[in-house]
Amino acid sequence: MRDANRLYNFYNKIRENHMKFPDWRFGQFILNFISWYYNKYKTDIFYIEDDEMIKYIKEFVNKVMGSL
Repeated sequence: MRDANRLYNFYNKIRENHMKFPDWRFGQFILNFISWYYNKYKTDIFYIEDDEMIKYIKEFVNKVMGSL
């Protein structure tokens, strides 16, 4: 079984990235990320490990911030 405490760090990193778009509701943030990920990598996020997910979320945030 995975250590449940790993989720504290994971969600803190999600929050840090979401805070860059404070006007987006969480659903907007995560759906925009999922859509971007699917369009770029042609697969869904179901099997991505937590540390990889954060890496891709940061990539998404940097891409969006660069286009503003």
